[in-house]
Amino acid sequence: MKTAESVAAGPPEDLCPHYREAITLLGKRWTGLILRVLAGRPSRFGEIAASVDGLSDRMLSARLRELEAAGLVQRIVHDEVPVRVEYRLSEMGADLAPILDGLQRWAERWDMAAAPTP
Repeated sequence: MKTAESVAAGPPEDLCPHYREAITLLGKRWTGLILRVLAGRPSRFGEIAASVDGLSDRMLSARLRELEAAGLVQRIVHDEVPVRVEYRLSEMGADLAPILDGLQRWAERWDMAAAPTP
């Protein structure tokens, strides 16, 4: 059985392809923040944009399309006038909520907001 140390020390080709794909998707800029907003509750486009400082409408639109295509986010169109569109985590996306919660606890514990950036 591999330990965390042996996996970290191993060459990149030893990484599980599923893990690699997940990190590639989740590691994209803004993705984690968008998912964190949606983990709280279904939200409209403008609510997500207002919750994430610095995120342009164009980038939010692109990320939401990617997350929807990956099966993490659902786009719900309400049959109203005017039409109301909400985004929410799918069942697959909701499975990430405990991981996002854990990441937030870790970031707070180690005061990542004060950590110097390279």
